Amino acid sequence: MASLSYDLTLAGLSVGSAAALTGIGLIVTYRATGVLNFAHGAIAMLCAYVLRQLTVEWHWPLPLAAAVTLLLVAPGIGLLLDRAVFRPLAVRGWGSAQGTGSGGDPAQTLVASIGLFVLLVGGAALLWGPGARDDAPELLSADPWAQLGAAVALALAVAALTRWTRFGGELRAVVDNRGLAVLSGIDADRVAAAGWAFGSFTAGLTGVLLAPFVRLDPYGMPLLVMEVVAVAVVAGMRSLPVAVAVALGLGVAQSQLTRLHPGGRTEQLLQTASANLFVIALLVAALILPGVGTKDALPRTATARVPTPSGAWIVAAVLFLLPLGFAGPDLTTAVQVPALAVILLSLVIVTGRGGQISLGQAAYAGLGALFTALIAAGRFPGLPELPHLPALAVAVLLVAPLGLLTGWPAISRHGLALALATFAVGVGVSRFVFTQPYATSGLTLDRPAGFSGDRAYYVLELVLLAGASVLVTALRRGRTGRALAALRDHEAGAAAAGVPVPALKLGAFVTGAALAALGGGMLALGQRAFDTGAYDPVRGLLWFAAIVVLGSDSVLGALAAAALLVGLDAGTRGGVAAAVIGLLAVLIGRFPGGPYDALRAATRRLRRTPRLTAAGERARASLAITGGVGLVHGPPPPRRVAPPPARPRTGQAEPRKPHPTLTAHHITLAYGGFTALDGVSLSVLPGRITAVVGPNGAGKSTLFHCLAGTLRPSAGRITLGSRDITALPAHARTRTGTARTFQQLAVFPSLTVAENVRVGAEQGGRGGGRRRGRGNTRDAAARALRLLDLTALRARPATGLSTGTLRRTELARALAGGPHTLLLDEPAAGLDASEVAALAALLHALAADGMALLVVEHDLDLVAGLADTVHVMAAGRIVTTGPAGQVLEGAP
Repeated sequence: MASLSYDLTLAGLSVGSAAALTGIGLIVTYRATGVLNFAHGAIAMLCAYVLRQLTVEWHWPLPLAAAVTLLLVAPGIGLLLDRAVFRPLAVRGWGSAQGTGSGGDPAQTLVASIGLFVLLVGGAALLWGPGARDDAPELLSADPWAQLGAAVALALAVAALTRWTRFGGELRAVVDNRGLAVLSGIDADRVAAAGWAFGSFTAGLTGVLLAPFVRLDPYGMPLLVMEVVAVAVVAGMRSLPVAVAVALGLGVAQSQLTRLHPGGRTEQLLQTASANLFVIALLVAALILPGVGTKDALPRTATARVPTPSGAWIVAAVLFLLPLGFAGPDLTTAVQVPALAVILLSLVIVTGRGGQISLGQAAYAGLGALFTALIAAGRFPGLPELPHLPALAVAVLLVAPLGLLTGWPAISRHGLALALATFAVGVGVSRFVFTQPYATSGLTLDRPAGFSGDRAYYVLELVLLAGASVLVTALRRGRTGRALAALRDHEAGAAAAGVPVPALKLGAFVTGAALAALGGGMLALGQRAFDTGAYDPVRGLLWFAAIVVLGSDSVLGALAAAALLVGLDAGTRGGVAAAVIGLLAVLIGRFPGGPYDALRAATRRLRRTPRLTAAGERARASLAITGGVGLVHGPPPPRRVAPPPARPRTGQAEPRKPHPTLTAHHITLAYGGFTALDGVSLSVLPGRITAVVGPNGAGKSTLFHCLAGTLRPSAGRITLGSRDITALPAHARTRTGTARTFQQLAVFPSLTVAENVRVGAEQGGRGGGRRRGRGNTRDAAARALRLLDLTALRARPATGLSTGTLRRTELARALAGGPHTLLLDEPAAGLDASEVAALAALLHALAADGMALLVVEHDLDLVAGLADTVHVMAAGRIVTTGPAGQVLEGAP
């Protein structure tokens, strides 16, 4: 028994050593570049194939082949990726990353990393075929001590390098603040290149060490390596000793679990767990531990919605009807397209509409297929045997609530954390459900009665696809569509406008899971079988990349992606579709709006700008003189709001209606050993303008966020009249009648100016717009547009406009909900003198109408002429309170 335990420990150390190498490479790359390299496993696979090609096919000596693979090919891949893919993204988005070595947009770097994974997998399938190879050369013996020694030595070398060398100091500086490091003379590009080269080297080493002992194929090894990303996540993407210890511990535990044989269903479950312990760790790390990365995970729409090209729907309808004239294998292949299109439409809802990343849609599609087969066979617990179409409908209803598996983490996670959570769910479902005999053995599936032929079944699929397309199109329009667009464009701004962000996220994931289940069931019925390979997690990555690069917010993009994926792989060697989609995803930073947006931009440059003749110039001048200036030079300048009659500073203006008072009662907020607020109390009175001033770091912004609901104080209370709203989230606080604006503009660029304001009218205000009819919300939006002189710009996209116009748009959105209390954070930032004067006049008018206003502002001249009461903060406390003239006298 002791000998068995020792042998199992050695086997576990061998597995743990490979996992440790993966963790080391991921951590070093992330610390140097800020990119969680999803393609790490694909690079490992590629290097394993290169070593095999050199030794088995070309008969190179193993030492020479290993040296070329690990010291030239692997680092060369990393340097190529740095120069060709990620450095351009870093240069374009320099300064947007927080706390990482990368200046790139986290959204685009994540999509590019996933695209690289798909590209390498597809390329390997094209070069070496999709089949598994079992003749990979053995670089090190099966004795685990050599692999363990390599992992430990590598970790020690990296630790010594980062701690005691000049390069290590530069690496730490770039990690802490890339911009400041560059200003200090550090070559951040050189640091990032070294990180990519080392990360690719460790990936290559992992691949060549694993290849002799696992299946070497384009799909299996990349996924296997990515499963052990858990060790890096548990280590917080920072600590190499923790990553090595976790990897070795999981490897040994996984081996030791094979000794247990309790018998029955428990033994089967235990065997599954022991074979997938790293997957369990990934689930725990992704769903429970603090997330890695905090930024949004998707490329945001930079412009208003691109109108559908004229006739595009007619062309799409004709193309999807064409297969009805096919026969034989061509028609059988075409049957897959509508089903896959429905699956991709689920990503349009989650990704394109809701702006949330989801790498696990393949799991929901597979569950829809599996549940359909089980229900049709009468094997689903608690349900009778049903015909195929009712079985599909019930399967969709059963899978939809499971969307909470990914929807719930999305409430509090963004960026890399959400990507890992959704990926972990997809891998977990695949490993613990799809590959288990108890769920899938002996399953047979046929098509619904009356639709057994390919042509009849294709017609049924078209009907279901049309219904799914109508649903997704409806979610783009109207109140829900505007709320989803607001959530996607600026989550904090959407919450401030009254959009129920958590509920909307959950709704998007649940709806997406239902559509994916429908598409998965359609695919299984079309194939007359439940094929686990059709719903592999790698498929989920491919589908995500496809829908992003072909237009995540476009129904036509989903249809085109489905046709492209099926058509390329059916008409060529397997892997072409993955290679093409991967290449487009790698280039996502150059055209984040998709190929169609890139084509529009290119054709716009080619268009010749018409120029007037001399006679035309004279005619235009004549029109300008006779009053045609508006036609020539665009809309007239904004009308300035005249200030209301001065009101005495000594008395409070009498509000027209009694409004509740927003009050902070001794609120305290501390984090990380630092006290940001220390017993702060103040009231925002109706009909008065209250200002908070103070130096940077005084706690003004923290106080503002507590009042707005984006932060919750650790002690004290916040009340609105007699109601305690301390625990009320931002969107719910807006619906009580407390609106806010942002220091950094919070507009929704994919919506027009009028649509931005309508979001506030529909979602904000008391009752969240639910007490208003459609006409009332439209009237409220129109009044806010008129008040801020935005009517002439109502149809303009909320992008590319001046800062002053965008400030007015944001303020109009806040006022459209009819608030009684308005919180303004640096409202004069970016405005010129005339715009500041107009803003002051408007705020005076609002206060005279009975509204309570709180202004956090650095412009003391504005505060002096605006505020009734001024609170001066320092070190988290209010140190002075009084009338503006008294408090600000002598202030700098």
